[in-house]
Amino acid sequence: MTEATVIESHWQSDMRDGLRDVAPVLGAVVPFAAVFGAVAAEAGMSMADIMLASATIYAGASQFVMVELMGQDVPIWSIVLAVFALNFRHVLYSASLGRHMGAFGFWQKALAFHLLVDPQFAASEMRALKTRLRPTYYFSYATAIYSVWLGANLLGILFGALIDDPAAWGMDFLLPLYFMGLIMGFHGRGHFWVILSTSAVASIIVHQTLGSPWHITLGGGVGLVVAAALSKPKEAEAAA
Repeated sequence: MTEATVIESHWQSDMRDGLRDVAPVLGAVVPFAAVFGAVAAEAGMSMADIMLASATIYAGASQFVMVELMGQDVPIWSIVLAVFALNFRHVLYSASLGRHMGAFGFWQKALAFHLLVDPQFAASEMRALKTRLRPTYYFSYATAIYSVWLGANLLGILFGALIDDPAAWGMDFLLPLYFMGLIMGFHGRGHFWVILSTSAVASIIVHQTLGSPWHITLGGGVGLVVAAALSKPKEAEAAA
């Protein structure tokens, strides 16, 4: 088998696997993105502003926070700080995922980190455990979510007013349920329950003291510190 044939085989299998893995996630992305479009339109944002925010910020939870704070007439620096705090977990995602991006060029990495969202991180980490993480898999997965996110935003803008009470349809529970599924996907890793428990306790304490959105950043930070303290270098693991 020639090198060109091997590359083509990898390209086809990576694209197929990426689209297969992302398919179940899209069902959760559609209502979540549509609700954001509807909420942002109701808050007075124009269609152009909403679509531009989604295309450039591209971070669902922090976009909800942004819209909520804009409706409270808080200073712009407070909105930027809140979005930064909520999105700080992406710095941790990038540090972890960057270890597996040996097959990515500089600009591919830059684009990959722009498109890095929670399910993308989870799927890419899982992929790296099974085989080499290559750009075709990553961008097949990422392009599908990005396209559906923007399309569902538009649907929410156009038709969101038809839904009087999104909570009555359980849409307010989609995001917590979705994150729960992502987290449990890592349950087989070492010290999972210890890290999860300490991170959860820290997050609850911060939420009750400092408030939202700092519980996400600081709770995740505590989990990171605990994970680092319990981890062993690969050489030590091999010796054990």
